[in-house]
Amino acid sequence: MQNLHVSTSHPYDVVIEKGLLDRAGDWIVRLRPNARIAVITDSNVAPLYLERVILSLTHAGVGRERVAHFIFPAGEQSKSMETLSRVYAFLAASKISRSDLVIALGGGVTGDLTGYAAATWLRGTDFVQIPTTLLAQIDSSVGGKTGIDLPQGKNLVGAFHQPRLVLIDPDTLSTLTAEIFADGMAEAVKYAAAFDGALFERLEKESLRAFLEQLITRCVDIKRLVVQEDEFDKGGRMLLNFGHTLGHSVERLSEYQISHGSAVAIGMVLITRAAEKKGLCKPGTASRIEALLISLGLPVSCEYTPGQLASAAVGDKKTSGATLTLALLRELGEGFLHPIEAQSLLEFIQ
Repeated sequence: MQNLHVSTSHPYDVVIEKGLLDRAGDWIVRLRPNARIAVITDSNVAPLYLERVILSLTHAGVGRERVAHFIFPAGEQSKSMETLSRVYAFLAASKISRSDLVIALGGGVTGDLTGYAAATWLRGTDFVQIPTTLLAQIDSSVGGKTGIDLPQGKNLVGAFHQPRLVLIDPDTLSTLTAEIFADGMAEAVKYAAAFDGALFERLEKESLRAFLEQLITRCVDIKRLVVQEDEFDKGGRMLLNFGHTLGHSVERLSEYQISHGSAVAIGMVLITRAAEKKGLCKPGTASRIEALLISLGLPVSCEYTPGQLASAAVGDKKTSGATLTLALLRELGEGFLHPIEAQSLLEFIQ
């Protein structure tokens, strides 16, 4: 078992262990013995893991009358105001108070939606993350970023709301499709490329399954350290956006038919190629990223023009007034922030 402590304004632990799902109730009861529990999950995850989590709660002494659940349709389209309003209605019907707990069971969409609902329900209710996808386990479940999408862009409405606990069971990854697993690997490549060159080399050379649990732990540890230094995303935490500026553009232009991980993979390659042409990045870096992503089953290009990508990016939340902060690489393992005029993005990526 790995237990990583995140020292933010509201500290919490990230527990990583195979088989942890069936013991989730013990950890949750320890956190809040007499709470009512509201479990929020999607239509893909519910048939796989919802009953197991509820059983773990009952085995830990939580009566079934104290556990409620809400299931929403799986997919990015559910990260919306409409679904959020349905979650609020569920929390009201379940009589969830500030002394109770909300549980996010699922991937990144579930965590973001549930976390934002918890952040705003009764002006702030505690929640627990139980991520079941690789992307959520290594990235979105840690750090307290929550939110929903608007037609104008991704994650434009949100709040920083740290979970009280994150429970990661790597065994849940066994039920992922190859495409969804690869989606999470895009974020792993991001961490390696921007923060850990040795990890990048390991991903290039070794069988992933041989060190998957170590990979999860290392990525969480990187994010933990970054978030502790910059909880509210005003400085160094922006490095976690490597590949995301153009990646979010790809997602939006595809009307979210291209998944987040695939879009980030494309964004990492495009922005690194541009940085190399500007002399800001070691030559050959983009080619290595591209080769690794292809080996992991991820796309590295898209049909959208530089003009379309730049136009979509200007409305991204990473724009501060007329300035856009790009997360770039000097070389593998060494990321840095590069502010440019937002109107110069097209020239930068062409």
